[in-house]
Amino acid sequence: MHHDEMIGKVQALAALPDRGAAERAARAVVSTLSERLPSGLARHVAAQLPPDLAAPMREAADASAAPDSGTAGEAFGLAVFAGRIADRAGTDEDTALREAAAVLEVLDAALAPELTERMAGALPADIRDLLPVGRAEDDGGGTG
Repeated sequence: MHHDEMIGKVQALAALPDRGAAERAARAVVSTLSERLPSGLARHVAAQLPPDLAAPMREAADASAAPDSGTAGEAFGLAVFAGRIADRAGTDEDTALREAAAVLEVLDAALAPELTERMAGALPADIRDLLPVGRAEDDGGGTG
C-alpha cells in the first residue's frame, strides 16, 4: 500500500479534517508502536511500510533498543500508549485512541497477515484490543 493511500484511509477512518492531521496521527502511532514492540519486530513492520512511515518507526526502534540489551520493547500499557500518541500528535488521549485504532486498521491491511499476528502477540491485551485482529478475536468471529 502506498503512503498517500494509507494516509487517505487514516483520514477517513479517524474522521480527521485534513491530510496533515492524518499524517501526524500516523507518525505518532507508528513511532509509539515501535517503542512498544521488540526492536526486531518493529524493523520487520517498518520494512513493509512506505518510506515516509517506515522512517519514524525505524528511528523509534533504534532509539528504544539499547546496544547492550535484548530486543524487547518498552513495557507500557494503553494509558501510556495513548498519552505518547496524544503528545506526538498534539491532541487529547481520547482522540489519540481513535486515531490509533484507525492507523492500526490501516496497518493491518498493509502488512502481511503473519506479521500483524506477530505484532498482536507482542502487545498487551489493552493495546491489542485496538487492532482489528484483537476485536475479531474478542467478538468471536469475523475475518482478519
